[in-house]
Amino acid sequence: MMSVAGRLTGPEWQHYSDPATEFDVLRLTGPAFTSGMTAPHLRQFGRRGEWLLYWSERDGTRQAFQLDLRMGGSKQLTAAASLDPASLSLAPDERSFFFFDGSSLNETVIGGLHTREIYKVPDEAVRTGMTVTAEGSVLFAERLNGQSRIIRVTRQHTPPAPVDRPQGAVDLLMARPRHAQLLYRSDAGAWLINNDGSGKRPIKLAPGQTGEMLWTPSGRTLTYLHIPDESTQLVTLREYSPDDDADHEVARTSQFATAAPNGDASVFVGASRSKATAYVLLLLRVTRRELAICEHRASDPRMVSPIFSPDSQSVFFVTDRDGKPALYSIRLEKFVEQTGQEAQ
Repeated sequence: MMSVAGRLTGPEWQHYSDPATEFDVLRLTGPAFTSGMTAPHLRQFGRRGEWLLYWSERDGTRQAFQLDLRMGGSKQLTAAASLDPASLSLAPDERSFFFFDGSSLNETVIGGLHTREIYKVPDEAVRTGMTVTAEGSVLFAERLNGQSRIIRVTRQHTPPAPVDRPQGAVDLLMARPRHAQLLYRSDAGAWLINNDGSGKRPIKLAPGQTGEMLWTPSGRTLTYLHIPDESTQLVTLREYSPDDDADHEVARTSQFATAAPNGDASVFVGASRSKATAYVLLLLRVTRRELAICEHRASDPRMVSPIFSPDSQSVFFVTDRDGKPALYSIRLEKFVEQTGQEAQ
């Protein structure tokens, strides 16, 4: 079937009561085809939380879709040949979104679905990571002939420019919310740098393995999972403050594979990697206690990657419990206070 941007699909919603917790869970996309969300640090919700940018292989090819979170319908937004699902990101004004189609960085206007190429990765180069700054610049890493560089592409008519030339391969880039700074992680560690390339300095995290990292929506702190070398030890959720250059433990977890903060970072949602407790859980900062909200039963707990909606009133996640990976959500207004809609 030819992939056609603009095609509409009716609601695929199905409610069920979680057998372990009795929470009402809503499956948002059908399990007969694969669907998923973009990287958790990228903007994917409309500011008022009325729709979600996601990807699906509904027609046999991987494309971007807009999911109406009030009525349930989906609208296809791309007709890409090789969409990178982890590169989907709304622009700050939400009038357009960015994505990589193979080596091409594209911008698509949501209203008219007009797509233009704004950058092309050089032949033989390997592109990794992607982030979007508050003013709409796109940054990502390229590696060619053993050398890495971080490229910044603006929406203005200015040539793309390298911001930094890191040592080793870069596997993560994240713009710091409400600050003109960028965090990146490479073989040589984690670094914070100004968007113009100045002020580079290392981030001093706890020694050992570092799992998923996310900024809190305010940008004041960086949260991350610390994975101990001993498998018998618990995975901990930690927090780093760049302004104080201070790192501390938030809480021990029930072996979280991923974790994300809500709008004011008072609550975290995680997916356990433990087969005995394969749950999506809430972790309250003040009490350091967890609440299981549903089983995820995913074949790989890393795919679950739960995140909060902008108002912190829902959690969205992915699992293949019913077939192929699909999108799910749970309402949490009885357990988590509402936060500002602008927080993402």
